[in-house]
Amino acid sequence: MNETSDRVLGGCRIAVLLATAAIQLGLSLTRLDDTPGKIAFAALAGVLVVAAWWVLRWKPVPWPVALAGSIVVLAASAVAIWTLPPDRLLGDADWASGLAGWHLLVLLLDRPAVAMAALVLQMTLTFVRQFGAVPTDRGEIGSVVIAGLSVLTFQAATLTLIRVVNRRAGEAAEASAERDRQAHRKALAQQREADQRSRFAGQLGATLPLLAGLADRTLDPRDEAVRQRCALAATQLRRLFAENDDVPDPLLHEVSACVDLAERRGLTVTLAVSGEAAPVPTSVRRELTGPLMTALAAARTQARVSVLRADDEIRVAAITDGEPGRTANGSGAVDVEWHALGERSWMEAKWRSRPN
Repeated sequence: MNETSDRVLGGCRIAVLLATAAIQLGLSLTRLDDTPGKIAFAALAGVLVVAAWWVLRWKPVPWPVALAGSIVVLAASAVAIWTLPPDRLLGDADWASGLAGWHLLVLLLDRPAVAMAALVLQMTLTFVRQFGAVPTDRGEIGSVVIAGLSVLTFQAATLTLIRVVNRRAGEAAEASAERDRQAHRKALAQQREADQRSRFAGQLGATLPLLAGLADRTLDPRDEAVRQRCALAATQLRRLFAENDDVPDPLLHEVSACVDLAERRGLTVTLAVSGEAAPVPTSVRRELTGPLMTALAAARTQARVSVLRADDEIRVAAITDGEPGRTANGSGAVDVEWHALGERSWMEAKWRSRPN
């Protein structure tokens, strides 16, 4: 149950509690005329005080307390009813038949089915007392049944109305929450779209000088350094496109995009993956794949790429037959190392999801 429904139902509990207290003190207290009736009245008042401990704090009455209190209410009602003469039941002197039902609502408002059963049982006690005590004619039976059903129907209608209001409040709160979630998702989508456009513009801005140099022949495409710049720019764009895809494992998807473009250039690339997929922030994925793109762009004929995922650490490594990009790098949350291994170079980018 959501917070709005809790507040609405809590307010209903307090309203029923206050109404019951007003009925007991204002309408029933003046009609006590014998000791058993006074004892029953005191028992009902005690139940109300106990229930108020939870109700006034906007909490439901705990089930063990509600069950014990209902038994006390039914017993007190039976005592008050059975000490009255049958001809006075459901009349001015019968304060218990209607009052006990309100106490049951206070105790069982959060359990509608149990509350309805208790209300029926309580009114049945009145009918049993009336019909089992002395012979009655049809007129008397009809009057008792009409009076009893009127009380029962009003209390049952109150219970039903409270449940309907609570359900409608919950539905309205859920609809409002869904609208908020949709607005939040829309804002996030717009932010992602703006961020994506900004990154594309930035990447294009970095690529334009290279394209301009190739176009005006100030850069020679036969030059190894120029070819590496072209390979790196193409890989960066390909990874940027992959970043926007909706896939279960974004990091592996982006690494695979880098590997795929390297293979299109004629490199022989092997990719090894270990460990289960784990959520990695977008900014961290960029830092993990950035050094990989540099290593693959510098590779001449072959490369071995590995993605290693443990519980709290993710590593992206590459061994290539190209020149190492740099000796070491500590950029943000990702640590990057470069080493020369004879005629090969080794690169590793490492991210800890739970830093020491």
